[in-house]
Amino acid sequence: AECPEDEENLIRLYNADPSRITTIPCGFDQTEFWPISKPLARARLGLDPEEKILLHLGRLVPRKGADNIIRALGRLERDHDLKPRLLIVGGESEGPDPGITPEIGRLQEIAEAEGVADRTVFVGQRGREALKYYYNAADIFVTTPWYEPFGITPVEAMACGTPVVGSSVGGVKFTVRDNETGYLVDPRDPDALAERIAHLYKHPKLMTLLGRQAIKRANTLFTWERVAWAVAGLYERVLSEHRAGRTGRSEQLAVVDTGFEAVIATLEESHRRLRASIVVAADAIAESFEGGGKLLICGNGGSAADAQHLAAEFVGRFKNPDRPGLPALALSADAAVMTAWANDAGFEKVFARQIEALGRPGDVVLALSTSGRSLNLVQALESSRVRNLRSIALLGGDGGFVRQLADIPIVVPSSDPQHIQEIHMVILHLVCALVETRLSTHAKVSDPARQRSTPLHASPDRVSNLPAASETGSN
Repeated sequence: AECPEDEENLIRLYNADPSRITTIPCGFDQTEFWPISKPLARARLGLDPEEKILLHLGRLVPRKGADNIIRALGRLERDHDLKPRLLIVGGESEGPDPGITPEIGRLQEIAEAEGVADRTVFVGQRGREALKYYYNAADIFVTTPWYEPFGITPVEAMACGTPVVGSSVGGVKFTVRDNETGYLVDPRDPDALAERIAHLYKHPKLMTLLGRQAIKRANTLFTWERVAWAVAGLYERVLSEHRAGRTGRSEQLAVVDTGFEAVIATLEESHRRLRASIVVAADAIAESFEGGGKLLICGNGGSAADAQHLAAEFVGRFKNPDRPGLPALALSADAAVMTAWANDAGFEKVFARQIEALGRPGDVVLALSTSGRSLNLVQALESSRVRNLRSIALLGGDGGFVRQLADIPIVVPSSDPQHIQEIHMVILHLVCALVETRLSTHAKVSDPARQRSTPLHASPDRVSNLPAASETGSN
């Protein structure tokens, strides 16, 4: 199916098995459609740079609803004191010929009856290389078909950063997100259509915002690359199920599918909720490194392994091979200290004692826990507070006691420890990337001379005093 309504129709009208339907949308080519400045696009088409312009583009047949748009154009003038020009691109010939495209004649009669013939421009058929200029020249793309199985033109308009006002039918109501990338209206209600268009013209900042969000939605969901991966994934699944049916592995595959679906759902919800907190945490760590501080990381079990993993990324490198090592220490890594203090004072004090010994003003403490209820982490953050060290906690579930003690709590929205740890690793890698990017950017701004090929472990003086390879007889 190309959209949810398509899927619903297959089930309702053809009695299709829902378990055997996969929704994969159509796509657009990013090399064909992208944002271009409106003045440039209008100059290319010979359009007035100041005029209000609406665009309808597509096949000219009755079900596409261009008549509804023309009637809304009349209401814009009568009810909203707006006089935009409507460009209608499409037809069977390059010139707008009613003899070749009968729908043009019908629409011209409606425009005359509505008193907007002078502001309704039939452009004719245009090649694909020209369409991006029309999408970018328009203030708003308008499409109100009363039947549309998918509708690629709203996606192309969104890819160009033009908000869409469309009808709430078929694929249009799937591609256009109401109140996010444009508006959805009834396909045969010119009054509602005119009101939504007028609303956008009265709020130009909102029009700009919807355009930006339209670009993001189009490029996130509707590129041909994404569509191709979805089709390939469908074939892989069908083949896997076929093989499983022959080998009796269907139950095992069901476990795999359920596991992937659960972690993907957790990942998507974490993305929605935690973006800002991740950036704040990365900034805190970067500020500490910039000020000569260090990162102290603590956790138990799998979280202890994650703590050591993160320390290794900072001391070594994540993606930037040219940066210096960064001072990060996993407090679970020193077995002698851990076991000695656990034996002498109790395991709940093993991290607090190390923070007491190693923590200095400007340092940051990062606690990792799937539950937030580990007593040694609670005491670690209490010790951090006493020493005025900034603290970050990567948690799950409700965050437990640790959430209340951390300056920057990041709580994965899941109660499954397995999925919490999986998302923790994603977040830790994102933090590494953010810290490296910030430190690299600041270093370039503050000291351009640092961009050289000198080994990070050797000072320039030591390098200049080394004998040449020919003198040492080695490479």
